[in-house]
Amino acid sequence: MSEKSFASLGLSAELMRAIEDAGYTQMTDIQAEAIPHILAGEDIIGQSSTGTGKTAAFGIPAIERLDMSETEDPQVLVLCPTRELAMQVSDELRKFSKYKEGVRIVAVYGGQNIDQQIRALKSSSIVVGTPGRVIDHLHRRTLDLRKVKYVILDEADEMLDMGFLDDIRYILGAVPEQRQTALFSATMPSPILRISQRFQKNPHHIKGDDGNTAFELIQQYYCEVPKNKKAGCAGLLFKQSGAHRGLIFCNTKVMVDILTRRLCEMGLAACSIHGDMRQGARTQVMSGFKSGKVNLLVATDVAARGIDASGVDIIINYDIPEDVDFYVHRIGRTGRAGNEGAAYTLIAGSGEFFDMANVQEKTGVQMKEYILEGIDELEEDKKRVVPEKKGSGGSDRGAKASADGKPMVLSIDVGSVHDITEEHIIESLTSNCRLRREDIAKIDIRENETRVTLPGDKAIAAEKAMIANNATVDDFLVICKIVK
Repeated sequence: MSEKSFASLGLSAELMRAIEDAGYTQMTDIQAEAIPHILAGEDIIGQSSTGTGKTAAFGIPAIERLDMSETEDPQVLVLCPTRELAMQVSDELRKFSKYKEGVRIVAVYGGQNIDQQIRALKSSSIVVGTPGRVIDHLHRRTLDLRKVKYVILDEADEMLDMGFLDDIRYILGAVPEQRQTALFSATMPSPILRISQRFQKNPHHIKGDDGNTAFELIQQYYCEVPKNKKAGCAGLLFKQSGAHRGLIFCNTKVMVDILTRRLCEMGLAACSIHGDMRQGARTQVMSGFKSGKVNLLVATDVAARGIDASGVDIIINYDIPEDVDFYVHRIGRTGRAGNEGAAYTLIAGSGEFFDMANVQEKTGVQMKEYILEGIDELEEDKKRVVPEKKGSGGSDRGAKASADGKPMVLSIDVGSVHDITEEHIIESLTSNCRLRREDIAKIDIRENETRVTLPGDKAIAAEKAMIANNATVDDFLVICKIVK
């Protein structure tokens, strides 16, 4: 029997059955190193790249060690930096615990109805949550941590980057001192080590890798582009790469908005992720990304934290990150679970060459040059990135539609199952597309789709505007297209 076989761990039959259902047979490095220590009740610091199986590394032993005679209060607490990661982790833990009768996993995070969370917390085995919402429940006395035996800090470096250090200290101070603590992080900055010294007992430092294993599976390139065509080059690069799902990183929200509009104008199904987006809209963006309706996400580092990046085969650094650790996190979102990926960094001007050299020096990786073809045919960004003024023309298709004046039908992917009304549709079209109520000839609300009949030129403009603005209908982000 292989030393990395899950069967070698002596786990319960119910847990082994769930592991086999998930298609797991051999442990990854971090799992093989961490799980035996955690099963033995020992504290660990686990350092490993994103996508190497950290959730299973702490989740499998957590489920195995639950005392099923205790069903009222949580025994395990998992802290995550973002609501998306909290949702992912809780879903993964449910997958492993599905044959363990009585195991209840509750996720708590902002943007979700707190009354539902309070009801769920009345009987929970494992709580997965963001620091802010966990503290909220502690203050409300709706979460009791006095019986917690095992605490996991997942992606601890990102929690520190997001300013959760004081929250983490507060929460760890609210759980029993006689507990087991596991800390997982891709990088190990000094604040992480100080947390370990304060809250862990003789932890084993587990290195599934040094946080840079992703580099071995990811081809890293730089691409020199003109400043005045940089946005267009990002879209051209995605098209030429043959990638199916990609993430593009910008350093500012403003640039995220500008670049997303440009990519949509190039015919790409792109959406942006904003740190201040409402949860309903953000969930819809990610749903579209997972389903393939959206194949390109544009985000800042903060907004992208915790998103499920499975299946991402290309990362594009539109801007070089100010912190090299951000570069590591960015490219770690491809090349996951043993799959190969590619990361491209766009370089426009000598200043960005110096920034790239700094990244290479600190990561020890030499990027290869990638020659992008077709740059000369691209229009300058300033002609296309800035939103066009009303009446400034448009595509040939739009001009033709306007000339013949024939009505067109716009399909929007929300319907009666989402409790959508005509007023919701009208409000979204008038606010996002500068339409007037009298422009809307007909609204046909179906089960999962709404069809809106508009004058041809206005239908074309509405389609572009809804995509460019990441439009929502009553908090549901919509994907729309002209169907006839």
